[in-house]
Amino acid sequence: MENDDVLDPAEGPQQRPQSLMLAFFGNHVLEEGDLCVSSGSVIDVLGRVGVGEQAVRSTLTRMVNRGLLSRQREGRRMYFGLTPHARRILEDGHARIWTRGAVDDAWDGTWTLLGFSLPDSWKSRRHDLRSRLTWSGFGPLYSGLWIAPGEVDVTAVVEELDLSDHVKVFRARAADLTDIDQMIRDTWDLESIAARYTSFDARWTPHLASEPDTGSGSDDDPIGTRLRLVSEWLWTIRTDPRLPARHLPPDWPAGPAQETFRRVAARTEEPARRMARELLDTARAR
Repeated sequence: MENDDVLDPAEGPQQRPQSLMLAFFGNHVLEEGDLCVSSGSVIDVLGRVGVGEQAVRSTLTRMVNRGLLSRQREGRRMYFGLTPHARRILEDGHARIWTRGAVDDAWDGTWTLLGFSLPDSWKSRRHDLRSRLTWSGFGPLYSGLWIAPGEVDVTAVVEELDLSDHVKVFRARAADLTDIDQMIRDTWDLESIAARYTSFDARWTPHLASEPDTGSGSDDDPIGTRLRLVSEWLWTIRTDPRLPARHLPPDWPAGPAQETFRRVAARTEEPARRMARELLDTARAR
């Protein structure tokens, strides 16, 4: 996964076309096996969230060139599907959203520490490593020593960036003299992380006020709503390392925001699926 294969923490809630594209394929293609979607369908759906046709076409081409999408022609139409590389990215994001969640109230007291030393000329690889570590839950304890709560497997990250000779990984527990609360405050920007959750909750709670939470949904455009919902949630959790709940403020907003996300997601899931079946022009990958 390259540094901008997932949602960039600097994007803000209005993400780049590639981030929205990944969310689209994660919503409607990831669990459908070898499904491909026509460019016209992608243009239609992303147009519902404000992405123009030219931006969609250039993003599709760029993602093909970067090995994230496959491409095949059927008659006069072009269809796009996921590559194995893109599937790994989306499966990781899926697990982050639906399996691990935003709150860690079962931390076992362990930490993963990763030390690295890269030549000054490797600025791009250093940036990629830091971005990947941030997504994996790490924060900079010191400039070349990063730390994450729990046991985090970074084997794939290190190997994909070809940094095995420059990285050392350890599992550890903090000694009694270490003030874990203070260490967390020094390593992660808790105010910024909390603000993302608070902002997300404020934006999406009104979607739950219109009718009882039946899951049927009344949104005129559930496919567009769900695309915005998932992409904004991924942006929200992008820099959250899922710190131990017992070392966070008692009013930490991740839990309420996650509840809002999951309620809106449940409400839009079936309507979005129905709309996708009616709207999307698909083909099986060859």
